Order: sequence, then structure tokens, then C-alpha cells
Amino acid sequence: MTAPVRPRGRIRTFGFAVAGLGAFTLTASSSAPSPLYPVYQQMWGFSAATLTVVFAVYVLALLAALVTVGSLSDHIGRRPVIVAALLLLAVSMIVFVLSPGVEGLIVARILQGLAVGAATSALAAAVIEMQPNAHIGPLINTAAPSLGLALGAAGAGVLVQFAPFPTVLSYVVVAVLAAALAAALIFVPETSPSVGFPSRRAALRSLVPSASVPREVRGRYLLILPSLMSAWALGGLYMSLGPSIVDSVFDVHNRLAAGLAIATLFTSGTLAATTMARRDPHRIVVVGAALLASGLAVVITALLTGWVAVYYAGTAVAGFGWGSTFVGAMSVVGSLGRAHERGRIFATTFVVCYFAFSVPAMAAGVAAGSFGLTSTAVGYGVVVAILALVAGAGVLVRTPKADPARMREEPAPVRS
Repeated sequence: MTAPVRPRGRIRTFGFAVAGLGAFTLTASSSAPSPLYPVYQQMWGFSAATLTVVFAVYVLALLAALVTVGSLSDHIGRRPVIVAALLLLAVSMIVFVLSPGVEGLIVARILQGLAVGAATSALAAAVIEMQPNAHIGPLINTAAPSLGLALGAAGAGVLVQFAPFPTVLSYVVVAVLAAALAAALIFVPETSPSVGFPSRRAALRSLVPSASVPREVRGRYLLILPSLMSAWALGGLYMSLGPSIVDSVFDVHNRLAAGLAIATLFTSGTLAATTMARRDPHRIVVVGAALLASGLAVVITALLTGWVAVYYAGTAVAGFGWGSTFVGAMSVVGSLGRAHERGRIFATTFVVCYFAFSVPAMAAGVAAGSFGLTSTAVGYGVVVAILALVAGAGVLVRTPKADPARMREEPAPVRS
């Protein structure tokens, strides 16, 4: 293992920018295909059920990568993992461009899921380790997913609607950006010592699917985890049922209006993350949980009364709670463990987050066919609101006044 050295100002700033932009690119790429799905359905004639398969294989591939190679950067360093994942992401974009049918689309989504899953925890750890101060890293780790999901879909939609080559251009943009970031990482110092593996057997054993955190931080980690689950479950509700709710429940047949509901949630969340990032993270989580639940109460009222304006207002309040909860929880998570454990901790965190984001949303999609969209959305909102309140109450009651066991290390690049 090489000895760490003190980071240099401009190089560290450059590395932080590359890592932050990489995190944004990952999530933006995941929503970039969404505006093209109606185009593909017209071209290839596949059903909505097939479209669900396309979504499911992406999530499964992402989770498979997280639980197998999510902590690999703790052993071999952040750079090689991130570079390989960004190059794989570029390859997946090329597969999208060359896809002759739905089979190619599925292959592309699998490759994309593997790339996103492999790089997510490494990039989150690199952002924390390169951050110029203790507040900006959790802010970037919070804003990148929300802005990426929102702007990735919006940007691709603009290109599909107004630019030539609708099934090509958005993918080319992502591929070029991913390749450029991979090249830029050559000039970024390593932030995690390459400790390697004691044996080949240990290296193979590390690839066995697992999700865990170090024992000494487990109590604090489990205390904050339900808050993250409630935040991501809220995002899953809007990303899965949001457009259908605007169309069917409120009888607003306008794609822009449906997109604005999602944009309202994530924009409000980003605003909350920006304004709340410098406050005590545990207090932010408690406030965020209360706002998230309050906003959902307004949303549920709108669903039952059919008042669309109230729906957007409740979405804005819930979104502010979502962003507050997320930035506070990620700040706590980023402070746990030693530098060589951080990738493992973030990998486990994002496994839980993506499960909370995808599994309830897919279940809600199935339930809507049996119980109706309004009843399903109301029930979903009630469950998420209760989870947020319980999680916030747990943090309020059990957070210690002092935390002498904190093990944050000042991250430093190491010479290769």
C-alpha cells in the first residue's frame, strides 16, 4: 500500500469536479432513454409489459453490480473502477444506437445498469474524499441523482422533439461525456489507498454478493437508513405513477404538465439540499421527514379531491422534505467508517436506496390494475409518510448529543 500525501488545491478541486460530473452523468444516462420509449414502441411494436421488462433488467443489473463490485474501489482504488464503469457506460450508449430491436434495447439497459452500479459507490466516495469542505460533498451526492434524473429525461426529450436523429443524438452526447470523464480521471489523484487482497481466494470471495457495513458504525447507520428509504420511495412514486396520475386522476392530458410534476419534486429537493446542507445533518433529517410527510398529506388530499393545483403545491413541499432528508442522511453516511471502508458503505446504501426506489414502484404498478390508480397512489403516499415520520422520530430520540466515536479521516490522494 502506498503512503498518502497531502492533496494539492487545484488538483483536488479538479478531481472533485470530475467526480461530481461523473455522478451526474450516471443518473442522467439512466433517464435519457425514457423519452424514446414511445418512439421505440411505434418502431418495434412491443407492449407495455415488455417496457416493464426493460426497466426491470436495468434495476437488476444495477443492483447485481452494487452487491458484487460495489466495494471493489476500497481494495484497488477509486480511479480504475470509475474509469472502467464510464467506458462501459459509453459502450452501452453505442449499443442503444445500434439496437435493431427490443432485444438490443434490453442488452443496452443491462450494460448500462452494470456500469451505473459499478461506479455509483466509488463516485460517491470520491466526491466525499475530494470535497473542499465538509458540506459540499453530501450536497453533490444528493443533487446529482435528482438533477440527473430530471435533466437527463428533459434534455433527451428536447433532443428527441427538436433535434435530428432522435434515436441517436442523446446517446452520443452521453457516450462522449462518459469517455471524456474517463480520460480526465488520468489527471485526478487517487483518494483511496490500493490495499489489494491478501490472496486470490479473498479477491474472488469479495465478488460474492453482499451488502453490509462495518460493525462499529452499524448502529448509527441503521438509525439513518429508514429516512433514506422514505426519500427514495417517494421518488419512485413520482417516476413510476406521476405521469399517469396527472393524466388519469386530474384529467390533464398534457405531457408537459406530467413532466412538471416530476420536475417540481426534484427541483424543490435540490433547492432544499442547497439551503440545508450546512446545518446539523441529524436535525436536517428530522425536519425533512416532517416536511415530506406534510407534503404527502397535501398530495393525498389533492388526489381525493381532484385539485391539481393543490397536488403541485403538496409536491413542492414533499420535494423539499425529500431533499432535506436525503442530504442530511447522506452527510451522516459519508461520515461513517474509515477511508478504505467508504466504498462498501456507499454500495450498501445505494442497494437499499434503489430497492426502495424500484420495488415499491413496480408493486404499485401492479396494484393499480387491481385497485385503481387513485387508491394505489393514496395508499402508497400514506405508507411513505408513515415511514418518514417513524424514521424522523427515531433519529430525534436516539441521536446522541456527542459522537466521540466518529471515525472520519481526512482523505488524501495517494501516489500510484
